[in-house]
Amino acid sequence: MTHAAAQITAVMAGFIPAIHALLGDKEDVDARDKPGHDDIDGTKSISSALSSTLLALPAAVISFLVSSAPAYADLKLCNRMSYVVEVAIGIDDKATTATRGWFRIDPAACRVVAQGTLTADRILLNARALGVYGSSPIPQSGGDTLCIAPDNFVIAAARQCRSGQSPAPFTQINPTRTDDGNLVAYLAEDSEYDDEQARLAGIQRLLVVAGYDAAPIDGVDGPKTQAALTTFLRNRGLTPDIVQAPNFFATMIDAVQSPSSTGLTWCNDTPHKIMAAVGTDDGKTVVSRGWYRIEPGKCLHPDVTGQPRQIFSFAEAVDAENRALKFKDRPLNWGGTTQLCTRESKFETNEQGDCGTRGFAATGFAAVDMSSGGKTLRFAMP
Repeated sequence: MTHAAAQITAVMAGFIPAIHALLGDKEDVDARDKPGHDDIDGTKSISSALSSTLLALPAAVISFLVSSAPAYADLKLCNRMSYVVEVAIGIDDKATTATRGWFRIDPAACRVVAQGTLTADRILLNARALGVYGSSPIPQSGGDTLCIAPDNFVIAAARQCRSGQSPAPFTQINPTRTDDGNLVAYLAEDSEYDDEQARLAGIQRLLVVAGYDAAPIDGVDGPKTQAALTTFLRNRGLTPDIVQAPNFFATMIDAVQSPSSTGLTWCNDTPHKIMAAVGTDDGKTVVSRGWYRIEPGKCLHPDVTGQPRQIFSFAEAVDAENRALKFKDRPLNWGGTTQLCTRESKFETNEQGDCGTRGFAATGFAAVDMSSGGKTLRFAMP
């Protein structure tokens, strides 16, 4: 299994979500009212926006958007990754393609995203990890480029992006029917976790992001993981029984995205998305790593392990296409004088010399005073 294929091991087939599913009348199918999602504004506005488009669409795509046909089978997406993910689905029928997202799925959880039976040329999928993990660790490699939007969306003509939409790679997936007659898609990573392992690996990963030593992230329980989890729960004032609660991952993510008395915390007090990078010096090697995505109003703890002698930080505000923003003709960033290597895509390097010749850029990082054991850096507008 290739790396990209392992990231999205998906099997699924046709579907007809009813109009009430599109607008939120059926909880299981609704992409809204879940942690990390904002409401779609109003049934009337969506219906009217679709009506002018539907007449020109093939029947399969129309049924994907608005059919009220009864359900014959459920289509589920199941997450066997160590990340909380959001997924978008697409349907390609003749010359028209429609997309819809986002559906949030915790590790070891499944989500019904559509109902019914639909004959279409192709079904497609895009998956992304939540911003709490930094730049998306899920390789986005697909043969189709379709339109998505930052928040919940339904796009009837998804090959021609409009204002507020952006292109994204989608992967074609094939159907498998379960014993109960439903259809299922599995999202997996190279480790090929089962459900129990995926859930534990998901907890381990968030513990590491929160600054607790639960590595390696392997889905295997042991004294180290339990000690980290116990400390996390105690520090956050949580009782052990919360671990089995359905909303435990949401609780962990809320904790990770709030200031902490230990370790380094970044907090975004701007109205813009911020991408940040961290550097560590253990006395022998200086490592720089990025990028971590910090949404407006959120905080994030970079995964700094061990006891580095010095920590460095750089952050910049970006637009929807991840282009650096300027404020009054100056870059809107937060850094310093220590030159470390970065590049535009996700990176980690322990070589800090000759950045340019190695395909990197020399970027000014700020040294962070960690003498008190914890430091919160708040990024605000000038």
